[in-house]
Amino acid sequence: MVAQNVAFGVIAAVMAVAAVRLVTVQNVVRAALYLVIVLAGAAAQFILLAAEFVAAVQVLVYIGAIVVLLLFGVMLTRAPIGTEGDLDNDQRWTAALVALFVLGAMVAVLADAWGDQKIEFQGVQRTAAVSDSIFGTYVVPFEVASVLLLAALVGAVALARRD
Repeated sequence: MVAQNVAFGVIAAVMAVAAVRLVTVQNVVRAALYLVIVLAGAAAQFILLAAEFVAAVQVLVYIGAIVVLLLFGVMLTRAPIGTEGDLDNDQRWTAALVALFVLGAMVAVLADAWGDQKIEFQGVQRTAAVSDSIFGTYVVPFEVASVLLLAALVGAVALARRD
């Protein structure tokens, strides 16, 4: 159990550093690659939770499809890829203050909701239970995300074909 805790800490630290770099880097392609690191870290966390099916879906859908779609849209619309000096608006301290406020609010809400209750591990979920949850209870958000991605792809093609 100690090795899992160490692995969780290492993966979480790598994900946190990559997430910070994701929002601070000025190159869009590098930001997408940092997004790949964050999403791969999430898949690794699912493996630590013994949810191999969800980890595989994370890799296939998010890393394999979403990031490729993002990069495809960036390349297709001919967005500026390199570093640009005027992208920074010098509001980092305001953003950090808002982030700390949101973190404090989340901690307060979670502490109020669960307090000192201990979360018990229910054991390994079967793939059928996970798929029933995704395609039964959460089928509408799943389909909305699919339509949103399709609209983004169509919009990118329409913007690229305009000129």
